Amino acid sequence: LADKGYFSGVEIATCDKAGIKVTMPRPETSGNRKKGMYVKADFKYDPDRDVYICPTGDALTYRYTREEDGLQVRRYWTNECQHCPVKSRCTTGKERRVTRWEYEHLVDEMRDRLRSADDPMTLRRSTVEHPFGTIKAWMGTTHFLMRRLKNVRTEMALNVLAYNIKRMVALVGIKRLMAAMPA
Repeated sequence: LADKGYFSGVEIATCDKAGIKVTMPRPETSGNRKKGMYVKADFKYDPDRDVYICPTGDALTYRYTREEDGLQVRRYWTNECQHCPVKSRCTTGKERRVTRWEYEHLVDEMRDRLRSADDPMTLRRSTVEHPFGTIKAWMGTTHFLMRRLKNVRTEMALNVLAYNIKRMVALVGIKRLMAAMPA
């Protein structure tokens, strides 16, 4: 489980090969949604037919495969775009092209997990974000005062311990906390 800032196709594929189920949101790299235009997420992939279905219902068919940044990607498009009434919301080119990575099904599975009733990112935000946000606020802009990994680990452990003690004092109070600790 990770933030979208860690999204890496190569790492997702490596984790899958190692039997690790990855869940993280895909970053939106296109500014088209803000412009009111369609983005790739608006195009539905039909694995049985190996086509993308555009928002107007036209099929974008497979055209060719190529390697980009070490990843095998497939390209899809249709020639119907030139006559489409919503072309201005879709593309500025002759046709709208959609790219599909060879392991895109893993990204689709991650998206489905994120949309499920027990969204793991919601649980993560409610359990992880508060402690780390609080600790970062305590540490200020300087971050770690120590150098070398061994020392940084110790500093982080002390910060986490301080957070946990403050949290327990807030939840159960000093008297109950002292009573719960063995002498």
